Amino acid sequence: MKSLTEYLWFELPQRRGFVNITDTVQRLVEKSGVQEGLCLVNAMHITASVFINDAEDGLLHDFEVWLEKLAPHEPISQYRHNRTGEDNADAHLKRQVMGREVVVAITRGRLDLGPWEQIFYGEFDGRRRKRVLVKIIGD
Repeated sequence: MKSLTEYLWFELPQRRGFVNITDTVQRLVEKSGVQEGLCLVNAMHITASVFINDAEDGLLHDFEVWLEKLAPHEPISQYRHNRTGEDNADAHLKRQVMGREVVVAITRGRLDLGPWEQIFYGEFDGRRRKRVLVKIIGD
């Protein structure tokens, strides 16, 4: 069995944003030499997410608007978590909705994604460095 562990680092200049990381993850699959296996992509921070969806700008905008309606950033006083001196309770909730990780099958050395599926890093409390784990295992 082969395996590869890599870390992707992100530091978005804005509070929230989405980054398509599909091509980067595919390059890591190729680097691993795994032809048949699994690829785990995991946001290693509690205010960031990894998810799979369509790479369409309107949809990414809709995610932003929808998440802000579900868990608005302001007023920050509405969240008990923010009484600790933080201002990012909304980011924790947004991460919970969008998820922390994805697992994608590797078939014949390629990520086995559906026709429109792409892998995204979602940032909900940016302006600081965060990492994503990519763990690839298989033969």
